[in-house]
Amino acid sequence: MIRFKSLGSGSTGNATVIQASGEGSPTHLLVDCGLGIRELEKRLGAAGMLAEQIDAIFITHEHADHIGCAQRLAMRERIPVYMSQGTYAALGQPDFGGLVRLAADGDVFEVRGLQVRPFTVPHDAREPLQLSCTDGNVRLGVLTDLGHVTPHVQQELAGCATLLLECNHDEAMLQDGPYPWFLKRRVGGDWGHLANSAAGALAQALLAAGNLRQVVGAHLSEQNNTPELARAALVGALGSAAEIHIADGRSGSGWLVA
Repeated sequence: MIRFKSLGSGSTGNATVIQASGEGSPTHLLVDCGLGIRELEKRLGAAGMLAEQIDAIFITHEHADHIGCAQRLAMRERIPVYMSQGTYAALGQPDFGGLVRLAADGDVFEVRGLQVRPFTVPHDAREPLQLSCTDGNVRLGVLTDLGHVTPHVQQELAGCATLLLECNHDEAMLQDGPYPWFLKRRVGGDWGHLANSAAGALAQALLAAGNLRQVVGAHLSEQNNTPELARAALVGALGSAAEIHIADGRSGSGWLVA
């Protein structure tokens, strides 16, 4: 069984715990680590976990709200950290004490029985990766930072039962909101962040093509979106065919079964 919990999702910091249960103790993969170490430990504690239980960290890209305390946590607890060569270079190739494991598009790696498949996405970072993972029974997809959906992205997520999906902004709110024009262009552009409507279209396509039964809207902009608008877009795309949740920017979500 795979279950997961967003510890926070948005510009204030991103982190998601994925837990796979099998023989022996559960496996824990931390996807992004974009919080201070005290705050991360606080949220892990609220989730019933200790930092020492994390088996691996996967960093999607080098932006501060995703990298956070990854180096400090990894070196303190001796946790391997997976990231792309581009992300590592963009960070300045810092010393992780031999714990960095380079990840690449389509190269599956395994964390104690949890198979993880990274894939590239269009985002304004050096070599950003998102991922899907499986315990052999169910597949979970994580897609939280991209400007638009490519055929490659859709192909990589085919067959996912659950998807943690960026619903960053409502297009009208972004255009009418307080951001300066250059930032509106960045966020709404092909290398920025996914609009509610695009997220809904992807979810609808995956539902028609596979086994999608649950979507968690994530990475909502505090200035350019609301949970109600994100949910409405997903409901409009999926109806009652899939369960829908919305991750809170600062508190994330509860534990959910993939």
